[in-house]
Amino acid sequence: MIFDIIHTTRYKYENGASFCHNLATLKPKSFLGQSLLEYDLKIDPVPTDFSERIDFFGNTIARFSIQQYHEELDVTARSKVFRDYSKQNSIEDFNASNKVSLKEALKMLKGIQPEVLEVKQFMLDSPLIADISKEIKKYAQVSFKPNRDIFEASYELTQRIFSDFDFDPSFSTIATPLNDVMAEKKGVCQDFAQIAIACLRSVGLASRYVSGYIETLPPVGKEKLVGTDASHAWFSVYIPTFGWVDFDPTNNQIPKNQHIIVAHGRDYLDVPPLKGVTYSSGENNMEVSVDIRPSLLQNQTQSQ
Repeated sequence: MIFDIIHTTRYKYENGASFCHNLATLKPKSFLGQSLLEYDLKIDPVPTDFSERIDFFGNTIARFSIQQYHEELDVTARSKVFRDYSKQNSIEDFNASNKVSLKEALKMLKGIQPEVLEVKQFMLDSPLIADISKEIKKYAQVSFKPNRDIFEASYELTQRIFSDFDFDPSFSTIATPLNDVMAEKKGVCQDFAQIAIACLRSVGLASRYVSGYIETLPPVGKEKLVGTDASHAWFSVYIPTFGWVDFDPTNNQIPKNQHIIVAHGRDYLDVPPLKGVTYSSGENNMEVSVDIRPSLLQNQTQSQ
């Protein structure tokens, strides 16, 4: 699958802004099973200063500042991504990973091999996932037993979060404590991903936050509306001797071609699409539009 992705964020400042400094995490990653074919980032007004770097987690971060008066800020990322899930992993691979139990994994995660040392950072507390409560650990222990396969337990956890939690965009914000999400059993994709990560870390496993997009399909007989897609989030668990495996608790599935990965982090705070500081007064409004569609390039190739 080849996808065209347009992600636009527009800020409107009631009394204008005299200065802003921002970090953008919008460039999709390239790895086995996903290739970034094209990428363009347009910023209006044109930044006074702009640079790109690769962060600690291997994500591309754009840094830009605007040092002039402006009433609006538009940031639009256009990407063309090739996705081939079959090259990333397979059902046979998953069956092989089933052989690793929680007890065996915890023993292997005590090692000092380079790969194990690299994943240890995803076993520790992070800004939004810290001081994990007894309630979250108890919830995790329902699925994670010492002799149970990690893959099987993680899949069950995904299904339980999907069944037990309600998707409610009005309930949470970035600042909503994870314990509140757990208590009320409601939130959005980033909350569900972070609940799962907290569960996995509470039993001693390494788990990371995955930021990206998911292709959504319109109802039967309806045309897909432009800009109605959204950023998405899920989680990944590290299975020793196998590697990372992704799970999407919001949609109760293992991510495949329709999931496009932008960044990995310890939690949401490591990989927000945009964050920064703005000097302004009055009300500031933000509008976000995301559109994901099969590429015309793919359609042309298939018709030839």
